[in-house]
Amino acid sequence: MHVRTLTGGVAAALLMSMPLLSGQAVAADSPGVTAPSAPAARVITYDAGGSSEFRSAVDRGAAIWNESVDGVEMRPVASGQRANIRVVADNGWPRAVTTSLGNGTVYIGREAVNQGYDTVRISSHELGHILGLPDRKPGPCSSLMSGSTAGIACTNPYPNAAEKAEVEGNFGGAATAPSRTPVLVRD
Repeated sequence: MHVRTLTGGVAAALLMSMPLLSGQAVAADSPGVTAPSAPAARVITYDAGGSSEFRSAVDRGAAIWNESVDGVEMRPVASGQRANIRVVADNGWPRAVTTSLGNGTVYIGREAVNQGYDTVRISSHELGHILGLPDRKPGPCSSLMSGSTAGIACTNPYPNAAEKAEVEGNFGGAATAPSRTPVLVRD
């Protein structure tokens, strides 16, 4: 009888350790212990009040970035608040003037729109500059930051994997002290 109990205990121990011996890990919840959460996205606001007929393109460009990256989120500015990004329409060529990472002015220029360039791509591209991305010219349509070199037929407003990764890196703990000199990026 003692042998039967002993072998039954050894069999039970072996059965319980099989997942460990076979390379399968079994996780158990620990009460009171929570998994570390991802860092919260840095919220930057934009004021598209001066973007005139391009308001919906600006909102869509911001939404595309919000769908594409986790480290930063663009939101319309609340009434009476100062925005990180000011967006205006003018008759020139589209451009962005950055004052620091996540801050600056975007100009949605009618000159490019009148030539046939897509307004959502322009908006998304210029917001990309505010998020720290440079122009990558010449470039293919699959690169948002190739800008106008992709041609009028290109309507892709989405950043590619490298562009997304660069923005994530920019907002994943990068220093955000204001630069001393505004930078103009003319596309």
